[in-house]
Amino acid sequence: MQNTEEVWRYVDAKAEDAIGLSDRVWGMPELCYAEVRSCAEHTAMLEAHGFRVTRDVAGIPTAVMGEAGEDGPVIAILGEYDALPGLSNEAGVAEHKPLPGDGSGHGCGHNLLGAASLLAASAVKDWIERNGIKARVRYYGCPAEEGGAAKGFMVREGAFDDVDMAICWHPAAFTGVNEAVSLANTRIDFAFTGRSSHAAAAPELGRSALDAVELMNVGVNYMREHMPSDARIHYAYLDAGGIAPNVVQGSAKVRYLIRARDLVGLNQLVARVRKIAEGAALMTETSVSTKVVSAVSNLLGNTPLERAMYENMLRLGPPQFDEEDRAFAREIQKTLSEEDIAAAYRRHGLEPQRDKALCDIIVPLDAKGKGGVGSTDVGDVSWKVPTVQARGATYAIGTPGHSWQLTAQGKSGIAHKGLVHVAKIMAGTAVDAIRNPDLLAAAKADHKARTDAHPYVCPLPPDVKPPVGMSAD
Repeated sequence: MQNTEEVWRYVDAKAEDAIGLSDRVWGMPELCYAEVRSCAEHTAMLEAHGFRVTRDVAGIPTAVMGEAGEDGPVIAILGEYDALPGLSNEAGVAEHKPLPGDGSGHGCGHNLLGAASLLAASAVKDWIERNGIKARVRYYGCPAEEGGAAKGFMVREGAFDDVDMAICWHPAAFTGVNEAVSLANTRIDFAFTGRSSHAAAAPELGRSALDAVELMNVGVNYMREHMPSDARIHYAYLDAGGIAPNVVQGSAKVRYLIRARDLVGLNQLVARVRKIAEGAALMTETSVSTKVVSAVSNLLGNTPLERAMYENMLRLGPPQFDEEDRAFAREIQKTLSEEDIAAAYRRHGLEPQRDKALCDIIVPLDAKGKGGVGSTDVGDVSWKVPTVQARGATYAIGTPGHSWQLTAQGKSGIAHKGLVHVAKIMAGTAVDAIRNPDLLAAAKADHKARTDAHPYVCPLPPDVKPPVGMSAD
């Protein structure tokens, strides 16, 4: 307990620095693999706090790692800082008011995610140094979580080979240990090539690549009835073949995002989608080529670490929001539907309550969420090393992920208090693991038991490189 309270004091001492970092990154939203300024902000703070800095981790220009300490166990704390397109909004207002610019915004709270993780790592660094502890703490600044699979590339290139355990978190409506459930996924581009012709004078000479894309989409849509209920398939046109309807489109490209409960199910589903693409090409007398853009694994849980993190949450208690925070949260809730709010409770395995705007509890460790789940490249780290994640309350209950409402709350008192609160949870969990070798040994034994039957195989093909230009595609 004494060690935990000490590291919490170190969190408080640097909290304003982290809040400033979060707000600056919120104000410079950068998309997948284009987080140049955001990465620079994190790098500068790592240097200012005395970390040994490694740039271009795994050959990725916007990935950075800071390390402190000597010898002993290596504790990794993971951060992110990428934004999303189309989610710009003015801060602190409960209405949709996009800001001037390219329309990007931190609609998933990654400005908070990176800042809180760096804060936790910095506090653990201070605790290690001031107590003469033999251990190392690392902050990994990870780009491109939103579809770029950067952590998967980092794992593949050995960035976590000597790590003993990893800690991460994500902004949420409630505070609790993250249930280790996510969907494995891959993004694949299907490019069809046909033959252009005059659509009126000589349509018989053309072979439409656009027809092939549309037939592929129809085939996949018919397949939805015959795939697992928890699998998901999404697509987006990258190239519809041009804007002239009087030209038979000679080329067209579609990007598919395919998700499944685990890698085995994902590979089976990908094989079926590929057959549909080949069938569409056959029907239209076109050809199709494919390119894997990214891929991530499903999350792997770790019971000892989850219990240790939960104990930290119980010792710390829920975040302490004030009346100003609750008033703003109620204004945000007015822009949401009752279903939005009910769904937030279901996702955390809780009974809905109509009179609450902000989290005032710790979600029980045994709570089981209901409803759809997403994907994260933390999954690949979790297959490589024992990993635990927190959910930290940083926005109004019912706020949808990937929404302008989430962006609007990104610099609020709610977000700032939640950022500091979850940093304490992560720092306390790290200290517990360093001080208790039995906890780390149990975490490793749990991880080995989960991976013995199905060892980790990176879902990224060996020839696929980080798609550093994907945001410009």
